[in-house]
Amino acid sequence: MQELTQAEMRVWIWEAAAVIDKNSALLCDLDAAIGDGDHGANMTRGFAAVLKKLEGGAVAGDLGAFFKTIGMTLLSTVGGAAGPLYGGFFLELGKQSAGRTSLDGPSLAVLIEAGLADIKRRGKAEPGDKTMVDALVPAVEAMKAAGGDLAAVTRAGAEAARLAATNTAPLQARKGRASYLGERSIGHQDPGANSAALLLESLARICSA
Repeated sequence: MQELTQAEMRVWIWEAAAVIDKNSALLCDLDAAIGDGDHGANMTRGFAAVLKKLEGGAVAGDLGAFFKTIGMTLLSTVGGAAGPLYGGFFLELGKQSAGRTSLDGPSLAVLIEAGLADIKRRGKAEPGDKTMVDALVPAVEAMKAAGGDLAAVTRAGAEAARLAATNTAPLQARKGRASYLGERSIGHQDPGANSAALLLESLARICSA
């Protein structure tokens, strides 16, 4: 696969929704240790709503319209802090891909980087704060360094995100509800970093198929 079109992006979202649903209990358990315990349920509800929106077939227009539909749906259906963050992420992907009908590896890396910038702006989080930013920053760096092959780019991003999500365990949370725990947040992986890794792993599978 050389480029991602809306058809492949739809498969990605369907795959991501299934993976998030399968890992919903795990995400909730991770969140229960340092937050409200509902991250998995919230993400599952949001992506189920996205699938319902996409059931009718292709979204009319370019990739920008496709991602905007996803972003608006997540914004209105995912509760907690994840709603604005993931909703904003996909809305930014929509802005940056307006007028485009396909993306190659380097373009995809730049697109994810733009989505990450929106998450950082909304959440005011930086690497080391124990948030999804900790998974996405190394993922973007790996994607940009991987070259032009779409499979290699997405695989590099997924592997970097998974390792980084695991490595959030020793960090002390400095943002969100988890920050209220202080040192008690140490020893637990961040749920947002894990859901971000799941999204990128789903994308890598689609691009390697």
